[in-house]
Amino acid sequence: MATFEFKLPDIGEGVTEGEIVSWLVAVGDQVAEDQDMVEVMTDKATVTIGAPKAGKIAELRAAVGDVVPVGETLVVFELDGQSSGQSAPAAAPEKKEERQESAATAVGDIKDELPGFPREESRPAPQSAGGYHNDKPLAAPATRKLARELGVDLRQVPPSGAGGRVTREDVEAFAGGATSSASSAAARAPEPAPLPISPPVPAAEDRREPIRGLRKRIFEKMALSKRTVAHFTYADEVECTKLIELRNRCKPYAAEAGVKLTFLPFIVKAVVAALKKHPELNAWTDDTKMEIVRKGTYDIGIAAATDAGLIVPVLRGADRLSIIEIAREIERLATEARAGKTRQEDVGGATFTITSLGKIGGLFATPVVNYPEVGILFIPEMKKKPVVIDDEIRIGHVMTPSLSFDHRIIDGHVGAAFAQSVIALLADPDRLMVEMA
Repeated sequence: MATFEFKLPDIGEGVTEGEIVSWLVAVGDQVAEDQDMVEVMTDKATVTIGAPKAGKIAELRAAVGDVVPVGETLVVFELDGQSSGQSAPAAAPEKKEERQESAATAVGDIKDELPGFPREESRPAPQSAGGYHNDKPLAAPATRKLARELGVDLRQVPPSGAGGRVTREDVEAFAGGATSSASSAAARAPEPAPLPISPPVPAAEDRREPIRGLRKRIFEKMALSKRTVAHFTYADEVECTKLIELRNRCKPYAAEAGVKLTFLPFIVKAVVAALKKHPELNAWTDDTKMEIVRKGTYDIGIAAATDAGLIVPVLRGADRLSIIEIAREIERLATEARAGKTRQEDVGGATFTITSLGKIGGLFATPVVNYPEVGILFIPEMKKKPVVIDDEIRIGHVMTPSLSFDHRIIDGHVGAAFAQSVIALLADPDRLMVEMA
């Protein structure tokens, strides 16, 4: 009986591996060609891969949570009366090696130790003839990004992790002075040793769960942002009665177009108008090159809560879309995010992010900048409060937008001016007709 090995294909530019999120088939299943087979998470998105041929599942070579390199066998099929043929296209060995070597500081094995998993015995990789500890070092994406930020060549870092992996601590130690380079030691003083932490006393009711999948990406991204960005947060009140009135006037037109109109499209337009007035905020930082990248497009990240965790699909070209088009696109992005079907082209590359807790409430928040962006806007719930309008006390609809900035790039007065531009447009949204390009 012929067999067919299906290998993890190249599922996106710069993607060299994927984490198995869930199997949609099991050993012994008879599957049709193109039938959904496995969900794989990359650093960019979660994608569903279909069966390349009809046949019977003979073997699954990876378990949920495993990280599989591009070109490694995922599934073995039994093909009755058929020739085995070739597996799904994968990069040729020579090209794959070249790609891995050239991207040695960008991507790699992300299967680090997880809580509740047995620890493998650490073994350092042998030093190569070229003076490196490993010509193709293994490290998590977050570790590799840290290495790029610190200007560290991972090949020179002695690994201490399981299976010869370079850990975050290895990179920090190397950059902090544990190298033979006197210049590196002089440039960076080692961080003080962390205070000892007494672990909680274990109880029979405790349950350990591995940090994996989307939660692992959030875990790494938030830690990177707080460790890298010098956050400062600015908040102020905005009275939204005019915004409510404008939205109510526009809702029938949106309904005719089959779109549910929320306040978010108006907020997006206010942010875009403010970004055009303050282009310093429409940017991201390239720490490895010590450069600020001023964006020529307005791609707004819209944070979306899902059962798996928070993701940030991107509204591309927001300056070129109408209010109804923005509403329709936000609805699509949110629906696909909640279903775990966010497309690769809809993640990454945002120039500014908007996040909200909806109707959960709260006065304001201190949102974490979506690094490497330099600013983020948090929108709280509107609340009825007494306000002073034309020297009279009235009941108004008030919210307190909070904006966090990367203080390394954005000075306090610049961040405050941007915030006031957004607030002014929300308080008097008719101005959007004048401000919009």
